[in-house]
Amino acid sequence: MSQPSRQWNAGRFFQTLSYFEAIPVVSWLQHMLFGSSPPPPPQPQAGVIFDFSQPSDALSQVWGALDDVVMGGVSASSMKWQEDAALFTGYVSTANSGGFASIRTRNFEPPLNLAGSSGIELQVKGDGQRYKFLIRDEDSWDSLAYAYSFDTVPDQWMTVRIPFNLMAPVFRAKTVNNAQGLNTARIRSLQLMLSKFEYNGALNPHFQPGEFRLLVKAIAVY
Repeated sequence: MSQPSRQWNAGRFFQTLSYFEAIPVVSWLQHMLFGSSPPPPPQPQAGVIFDFSQPSDALSQVWGALDDVVMGGVSASSMKWQEDAALFTGYVSTANSGGFASIRTRNFEPPLNLAGSSGIELQVKGDGQRYKFLIRDEDSWDSLAYAYSFDTVPDQWMTVRIPFNLMAPVFRAKTVNNAQGLNTARIRSLQLMLSKFEYNGALNPHFQPGEFRLLVKAIAVY
C-alpha cells in the first residue's frame, strides 16, 4: 500500500460528511433529487446483527469510512470482503495532528432495538493492535458514544464480548462522567476504530502508525 499523502484531502472530507448526512443542506438535496436514504436496520437472526461471512450489500450501503480527515488528518481506511469476512484496513497517520481511522454504520432508521441483550459479541482476527468498538443512541453523527477497547492477537481468530454496562460514555475520546446509560432499545449506529488515543488524553499502549488490518466475521448480541 502506498504511503499516505501529507496533504489534507478536501474531497474525501466532503464525501465523508455527505455519506453520513452530516451536512443538512446536502442531505436535503440528496433526498429531494435522488431519493437517497439510509437502508433499514439489520434484522438480527439468532442474535447475529451482521454476518460478514456471507456477501451482502450492507458493506457499501451501511458501512462507511470515518477517518481523521474530518479533523484535518490524512489517515484513510476502508471495509471490503476478504477471507469470508469483512476486512477493516488502511493506514493511520499522526500527521496533521491526526491519528485515527474508523468504519461506521450510517444511522439506523428506525433505530435498532437490542433491549434484552447483555452486550455485543465480535468475531475478529487482528494484527496485535488495540481497537475500539463504539455505539451511539443519538441521531447526530458527532454525538456522545459508548466505547470499549479490546486487544487483538496477530493472525488469530478470537471472540470479544463487550458488556453494555462496561462501555464508557465518551465524546471525542474524553469520558463524560454525568452521562446517562446507553439506551439499548434505540441504537443508531455502530463503529470500529483504531486510534492513537485511549481516553482522556492517554495513549493507546499498543498503537502503531502505518498499515493495519482487522478481519470481522460477525457482530452479534449475547
